[in-house]
Amino acid sequence: MSFLLRFLTWWNSQTFNTQVWTKLYGEKVGEDDQGNIYYRSRDNKRRWVIYNGESEASRISPEWHGWLHHTYKEPPTETPLAHKSWEKPHEPNLTGTPAAYHPAGSLYRAKPVERRDYDAWQPE
Repeated sequence: MSFLLRFLTWWNSQTFNTQVWTKLYGEKVGEDDQGNIYYRSRDNKRRWVIYNGESEASRISPEWHGWLHHTYKEPPTETPLAHKSWEKPHEPNLTGTPAAYHPAGSLYRAKPVERRDYDAWQPE
């Protein structure tokens, strides 16, 4: 079943064609803390990522994003970026997950806070 999923879907890690392309032309560059593996072609013209799990672009950290888009010449494994003390660690986009942010008055909260700054219109 997993072979069939890999053959037919692109959102579950890598497709069969991507796996063959990576074996023939890819050179592994590194791996991030989420298990995503980064590759480049032997002539360094193409760069790509094989996701560990669902293909979600927001799971890529800024360092690897910059390398994938040729902003940085060297990958973060060879030349790590300096981080400031005020920087927070990278988090993927949590929209649509149970961990998503919901403000105090949101209906998605178990007990939403009642609004006091709004009076609904009532016909007279």
